[in-house]
Amino acid sequence: MSTDTAAGKHGFLARLKQRLNKGKSWLGSGVTAVFGKPVNEDSLAELEDALLLADVGIEATERLVDAVRKRARRADAEDKSLSELLCECVRELLEPLEQPLMLEPAASPRVILVVGVNGTGKTTTIGKLAYRLKSEGRSVLIAAGDTFRAAAVEQLARWAERAGATLVSQAEGADPAAVVHDALAAARAKGIDVVLADTAGRLHTAGGLMDELDKIRRVIKRFDPEAPHEVLLVLDATQGQNALTQAIEFERRVGVSGIAVTKLDGSAKGGIVLAIAERLGLPIRFIAIGEGIEDFATFRAAEFAKALTGVDTA
Repeated sequence: MSTDTAAGKHGFLARLKQRLNKGKSWLGSGVTAVFGKPVNEDSLAELEDALLLADVGIEATERLVDAVRKRARRADAEDKSLSELLCECVRELLEPLEQPLMLEPAASPRVILVVGVNGTGKTTTIGKLAYRLKSEGRSVLIAAGDTFRAAAVEQLARWAERAGATLVSQAEGADPAAVVHDALAAARAKGIDVVLADTAGRLHTAGGLMDELDKIRRVIKRFDPEAPHEVLLVLDATQGQNALTQAIEFERRVGVSGIAVTKLDGSAKGGIVLAIAERLGLPIRFIAIGEGIEDFATFRAAEFAKALTGVDTA
C-alpha cells in the first residue's frame, strides 16, 4: 500500500533532510565533522565514535565502519567522499527493511494491532494510518482499545472524524479485549475493509499489561485464525537504545511484523533505525517527522540514507 505521490515523496524527503539535520540530530552529533576528512584509519576511528554517540549501536557501527573501509578500497570509490561512502553503506543496511505494508483484499476485515509504550505517538500514528487507508479507498474502523487513558479515545475520535473512519469505544476502564471484540463484530457486520486496534501504552517490562496484549490477540484470532494481519510497533526515535530494547521485548512477546518510527524531527538522532536494522531486521513500514498528516510516509531506504548523511545521490 502506498499513497506517496512523486511530488509528495519529494516534499517529504526535503522535510526529512531538514529536520534530521538540525539541532541534536545525528548529523549534529559529530558525524558531519568527519565527513570532510580523507578516508583513512584515523577518520574511520572518528566515524566509529560519532556513530556510537548517534544511537547507532555497537553492532551496526562496526558493520558500517567495516563496510565503508572495504568500499573505499574499490576502484570505483576513488573520488567518493566519506559521506558518500557512508550513504551507500547505510542504504545497503536498510534496504532489507524497506517492506511497505501490504493488505490484500479479503472477505474478513484485515486487522492491524498497534502496540507500543506510552508517549511514542501511537494514537497519532493510528490516526494518520486511518487517513492514509481511507485515501486509498478502503473503509476503516478504529477500535479504541486504550481504555485507561480518556484522552486517547478523544484523540482517536478526532482522527476518526477527520479520516471518515468508524470508531468503536467503551467507557473508561472497560476491558480492552471486549472493545476489540465489539469492533471486530461491527466490522464484519458492516463489511469494513480494515480494523485498526489501539492498545494501552505499556512498558515492555510490565508483565500484566503484556499479558493483556496476549488476551487481545486471542480474541482477534477467534474471529480470524490468520489475524492480526499486522502487529505494528510504534517506536519513538528520541528514546535511542531504549527503543531497541522495547522492540526486542515486544517482538518476543507479541511477534511484531512491522515498525513505525516516530519523532524523527526535533532532537531525534535517527541512528536507532540503523541499530534496529542490524539487531532485528524487522520491516520498517512508516516514519514520521512531525504531527501533521503530511509528515507521515512509507519508509524508503535510499531516501533515509540521503537524509542522514546529507548526500544528494545514493
